[in-house]
Amino acid sequence: MFNQKILLSHETEVIVRFNEADPLGIVWHGHYLRYFEDGREAFGKAHGISYLDCYKHGLALPVVSVHCDYSKPLRYGDTVKVITTFVNTAAAKVKFEYKIFEAGQKTLVAKGSSLQVFVDLKNFQLQLTMPGFFEEWKRKQNLI
Repeated sequence: MFNQKILLSHETEVIVRFNEADPLGIVWHGHYLRYFEDGREAFGKAHGISYLDCYKHGLALPVVSVHCDYSKPLRYGDTVKVITTFVNTAAAKVKFEYKIFEAGQKTLVAKGSSLQVFVDLKNFQLQLTMPGFFEEWKRKQNLI
């Protein structure tokens, strides 16, 4: 049985880049999803599970759903803290929740979630059962 009580999180900082802001210096809303991606990649590196692990097993992990609630605009040059939390489920999917804060402050800028599913790299067929390598990773993390 899977363990919902253990929370795996990772915190990473991202500097808002020039090309992410409009002429007024305000970050376009779509770039917040990029910060979520930065959080996912940093989480994977910190916790020993990456997209390359999926590829090595002939699988891809496309995003099928993403949600973002915005609280405060970001501007070019801001530094943000992205907290990425793995949401454990019994299904063959990967869910994350995110919180973006102004670095060094407690001001919430945005929060959201994403859902990814496993598909075969050759034919993009949905994998209905949890891949063995992912199940083993969950065991090592005491998630099952």
